[in-house]
Amino acid sequence: MRIITKLGFLILAIATLSACASGNVKSESTNLLPTESSQPQVESKPEVKPAPPPAKTEQEKIDERAAEILKTMTTSEKVGQMFLAHYPKQDSATVQAKYQYGGYIFFAEDFDAVSREQMLENIKACQTASKIKMIMGVDEEGGGINRVSSNPQYRATPFKSPQRLYNQGGVDAIVADSFEKSKLLKSVGINLNLAPVCDVSTNSGDYIFYRTLGKDAKTTAAYVEKLVRAMNEQKMGSTLKHFPGYGNNRDTHTGIAYDNRSLDTFKNSDFLPFIAGIKAGAGSVLVSHNIVAAMDKDTPASLSKPVHKILRNDLGFDGVIMTDDLYMGAIQDFTKGQGAAVSAILAGNDFLCCANAEVEIDAVLKAIAENKISMSSIDASVKRILKWKLDLNIVE
Repeated sequence: MRIITKLGFLILAIATLSACASGNVKSESTNLLPTESSQPQVESKPEVKPAPPPAKTEQEKIDERAAEILKTMTTSEKVGQMFLAHYPKQDSATVQAKYQYGGYIFFAEDFDAVSREQMLENIKACQTASKIKMIMGVDEEGGGINRVSSNPQYRATPFKSPQRLYNQGGVDAIVADSFEKSKLLKSVGINLNLAPVCDVSTNSGDYIFYRTLGKDAKTTAAYVEKLVRAMNEQKMGSTLKHFPGYGNNRDTHTGIAYDNRSLDTFKNSDFLPFIAGIKAGAGSVLVSHNIVAAMDKDTPASLSKPVHKILRNDLGFDGVIMTDDLYMGAIQDFTKGQGAAVSAILAGNDFLCCANAEVEIDAVLKAIAENKISMSSIDASVKRILKWKLDLNIVE
């Protein structure tokens, strides 16, 4: 019996040792397998997101908006947009509803016996009648050319000329004066002052002298640059005039003027204030009616393709080119009383200042129908006008 018991203990001990040995082998075998932590780690790369497109510049936004508006316009509306018509003495809003002009230009008599409040209401009525808000322009140069402040119900005394202001306080005095001027004009709904005069004249015998700064080209250029920047700050439209430079020529309100100066004279003098104004961001340039022999000996500058090419290509101006009034004596003499709007557009003008706009619109529409004027040129001009209006916050 004791032998059996001992034998049983012996068998049990052997079995236990075998089990332990078996367990140890299994454990060692398991530990030899590669674990997750012993695996080579592949470094994960952060997700690369495409860079957002660059933010559009203000000018790109304006360009896109102008293109959008252009697509909504009929041919008649596009042609109407190219006219800066004389403000009608009666039914101005009704006339605007019919023709959809790009703007009205006002003269001193339009403000006579009309209060500020009434003029503002009249202009608001015209804007309400417009599918596309209008340019409302005046020549408020100061001195002898004041359309608004010449009327005492608008200002106690007319604005001083640039020459007088310059002699009193330099360019700073002119810039300070421009802020008051813009405030007055805006108070009655005017958004374009056809200024500054960029012509260079130092001779008091010149017709244009008293409308200029009366200084040399470099001094005039510095004045033009500062004034244009100030007007841009005020969101008041500016117009550089009278390209390519008036010189000592006669008054083109009364007849044709011939300018026989050399091209070098223009490059070294007359062009400088225009270049300064263009670089400062002027929205428009007005072209004179002088016949400038060095550029085009046969045609008034306002109707001359070579003159407009110089302004676009040589001076790099990409804004609105406008004519001086097409019913001034110089153009009436040149065209023998015939309308000049078609010739003005073919020359490269965008905006036509015109006393008889309703007649000229029909002539332009006829020229388009007869393929004398391309729709692509009309679209390019209207787009420039729309961009100008957008820049001035006239149109949204």
